Amino acid sequence: MRLPDTMQAMVLEAPGSPLVEKRLPLPMPSPQQVLVKIIACGVCRTDLHIVDGELHHPKLPLIPGHEIVGVVVKTGSSVSILKADDIVGIPWLGYTCGSCRYCRMGKENLCERAGFTGYTMDGGYAEYTVAYEQYCFPLSVRYANASGAPLLCAGLIGYRSYGMTGPQAEKIGLYGFGAAAHILIQVAVFQGKKVYAFTKRGDDAAQDFARRMGAAWAGDSNQTPPEKLDAAIIFAPAGDLVPKALLDTDKGGVVICGGIHMSDIPSFPYSSLWEERIIRSVANLTRQDGDDFLKLAPEIPVQTETVVFPLSLANEALESLRKGRILGAAVLQMTVF
Repeated sequence: MRLPDTMQAMVLEAPGSPLVEKRLPLPMPSPQQVLVKIIACGVCRTDLHIVDGELHHPKLPLIPGHEIVGVVVKTGSSVSILKADDIVGIPWLGYTCGSCRYCRMGKENLCERAGFTGYTMDGGYAEYTVAYEQYCFPLSVRYANASGAPLLCAGLIGYRSYGMTGPQAEKIGLYGFGAAAHILIQVAVFQGKKVYAFTKRGDDAAQDFARRMGAAWAGDSNQTPPEKLDAAIIFAPAGDLVPKALLDTDKGGVVICGGIHMSDIPSFPYSSLWEERIIRSVANLTRQDGDDFLKLAPEIPVQTETVVFPLSLANEALESLRKGRILGAAVLQMTVF
């Protein structure tokens, strides 16, 4: 196909300011990269943290977005697996060095020199992007549309968080029922787990949504579930949910903080943690997480609920997410495959 010289993109020029719509030169792939024509890009809460200045030191100017579904249109000279017309997903983890102590331990999500799509590397709020071949996931045609975009972060981080609950966890609480939770609940229910959904106080729409997705119970985050949980996963960026989740969790249970940013956790009595309860965080993802989850997703099959916006309305999509107006996931759609 004949490629254009320029592309439309939404650009962050300074944290705390709206994105600016621009025409930019088409990026060209390095020898290890592919050029991808973007079909859709999810609007993630992490994007909101970057735009609002809650995550520091982004590349500037920056094209945000790291839940990318697209089609390869050009390959670098050293690319050996991907080819033109392949459908790929591009996640948050965009590059790792392969040589630092974390990479050598198999913990590439903690790489000391990692690159992150839509944060330290330009991302998917554009018509085209470049990505390293080894950090692209092949996708089935089923997800070559807006419905596939949330799988690339909300799905992957949810899946990594879920893995940390352990196979023995049967009763799982999800705090914040948005993009990640509405994907993860499908995995958990498919595997025979019992899910309890916690939302903002009085958010009847989100609670009804959770029940439709298979939740055994849904209520306000200040409410006590009908039985103690084996594990809790907190997706809402609210630190005050940590002590609450500890109280909801049974002896030996684990509380997983699934976000990249959270408000401060208030003090709580040691008795809430005692009896071998655990608090831990989730950082980024590994490529193995992606391979495992994206193999499982079509078997279930995972179906995402999306609210679609054109690229030019990225600021409106971010504001809708900020105000809690999105049931499921917000997605920018650039083209139809």
